[in-house]
Amino acid sequence: QVQLVESGGGLVQPGGSLRLSCAASGFTLDHYTIGWFRQAPGKEREGVACFTTNDGGAYYLPSVEGRFTISRDNAKNTLLLQMDSLKPEDTAVYYCVADPLPISCWGRFDYWGQGTQVTVSS
Repeated sequence: QVQLVESGGGLVQPGGSLRLSCAASGFTLDHYTIGWFRQAPGKEREGVACFTTNDGGAYYLPSVEGRFTISRDNAKNTLLLQMDSLKPEDTAVYYCVADPLPISCWGRFDYWGQGTQVTVSS
């Protein structure tokens, strides 16, 4: 059974950093398309970053590229998202996502975590 459990959200001032973790079970990270989505109040969910299985590359939402870094710890089967230079517009619930197919990073994922709140405010 696939499970995704996020942690690491919280309140941070603009310009600060947070690191999100997603503990995965029931599958191996390398074999799935995996990534992060977010949903801000009143807005649709959007893909933030992901690893594809097509080429193993990392892809980012343009507004976070250069500030966010997606990585994975294969030994712990954990997906990470390092978020630096945070802005108020990054405030959202962040979700870990996974899919067994080689889908687009901005496509429909089969598996979602419960989400973790990130609030960027002074």
